[in-house]
Amino acid sequence: MKITRVSATPLNVPVTLDQWGLSSTTHLSVCLTEIETDTGIVGHGMTAITEEEVIAAIVREVAAPALLGEDPTETERLWQRLYWLLSPRGQTGYASHAMAALDIALWDIRGQALGLPVWRLLGGARSRVPVYATFGFGFLDREQLTEAARWWQQQGFARLKMTVGSHALARRDEPRPIRHVIAEDARRVAAVRAAVGQDVQLFVDANCGLDLLHATELAHAIEPHDITFFEEPLTQNDAAQMAQLRQRCRIPLAAGQNEGLAWRFRDLLLAGAVDVLQPNVCISGGYTQCAKIAGMAHAFNVPIDNGGTWPFHNMHLHAGVMNGGMVEYHHVAVQLLKQIYDGLPTPLDGWLTLPEVPGLGFAPNADRVREFAKLPTSHGKGKA
Repeated sequence: MKITRVSATPLNVPVTLDQWGLSSTTHLSVCLTEIETDTGIVGHGMTAITEEEVIAAIVREVAAPALLGEDPTETERLWQRLYWLLSPRGQTGYASHAMAALDIALWDIRGQALGLPVWRLLGGARSRVPVYATFGFGFLDREQLTEAARWWQQQGFARLKMTVGSHALARRDEPRPIRHVIAEDARRVAAVRAAVGQDVQLFVDANCGLDLLHATELAHAIEPHDITFFEEPLTQNDAAQMAQLRQRCRIPLAAGQNEGLAWRFRDLLLAGAVDVLQPNVCISGGYTQCAKIAGMAHAFNVPIDNGGTWPFHNMHLHAGVMNGGMVEYHHVAVQLLKQIYDGLPTPLDGWLTLPEVPGLGFAPNADRVREFAKLPTSHGKGKA
C-alpha cells in the first residue's frame, strides 16, 4: 500500500448554542487532513486550538511531499520522518499540530487496512470510556451556569468541568484586577457545587490563564468545594511553579492538553508538577506519540485523562492503553464535530462505547466540509 495524495482543509465553523436561556453563536476552527492510498483506503485526521490556515500550509507544502509513495501502515517510521522534517530541534507548536493531524489519519488507514478499530490496535484495554462534560464557560452568567450544571446532571453526567481564570493574564490590558476575576470564580464554583450537590465530581480549568500567586489564591478559595482536579492553572504550564502550587494546595493538578512533544510531559513528571497528565492526540503528536506519553505516565504511576476536547479521537487512546482515563465531552466542540462528522457515538450515562468499525469508526461528511470551506473566515474566532 502506498500514499498517493495528502491534503488539508482549514475550517472555521459557526456553532450556535441555544440552551439554558442563552442563544449565542461563536466560531471554532479546525484543520482536517486526508490521506489517500493506491488501494482506495482513505484516512482522516484533524487538529485544532491553533491557526488552521498555518497547519494546512504546513501539511500541503512541507509534509505531503515527504509522505507520497510511502507505506501508510508504517506509523512509527513516518512519525520519525515528520519529526525530523518539522521539529528537528525539538520545537513544539505548529509542527506538533501538523504531525498529530497526519498521524491520526495514518492510524485510521492502518485500522481500515487491518480490519480493526484504532483502539484495538492500541491495545484494546476496554470497550468504553468514562466522559466528563465541559459545560461551564466564561460567557455564562452565574444563573445560566447553574442551570447548565443541572441540565448536564439530568443527562446522566456525574462529572462536570467549568472554566475559571477568564484568560486573565492575556487580558491584563482590560481595566479589571485579576483578584476580581478569581473572586467571581470562587462564587461561581460555590454556586455550581450548591446546584449539583456532593455526588457530582467537579473539575475546573484555567486554560493556562493565571500566575502562581493568583492560582494559589483561587485554589485556596475553592478547596472547600471538593474539586477533583484543577486543570492547567498556570501560564506556560510552568513545571517548576506547578510543582510549587501542588505543594501549596490540596486540589490535584492536571496539565498537558496543549503540549506538543513528549519531553514536555517528561518535564512535568520529573518536576512532580501534576497529579494527572493530559495528552491530547489531536495536539500531542497523534496516537504514535501519545501512546508513549501514556507509557511514561504509567512508569511514574500518574493517571492520564483527556483535556483539550475532541473526545471521539481521544477515546481511542483511552480505550486502547491500560492506564487510559476519562475523555472530555466539551459541549461547544462536540457541536462543531457533529456538523463535520458522520457516525459519531453518543454518551450514555456518562460513558462512551467504542465503535467496532475499522479505523476511527467515523468520517467527515464531504458535502458539509465543502460548504464550511466556502464560509468566510471570522475575525476573533474562538478556539475550544
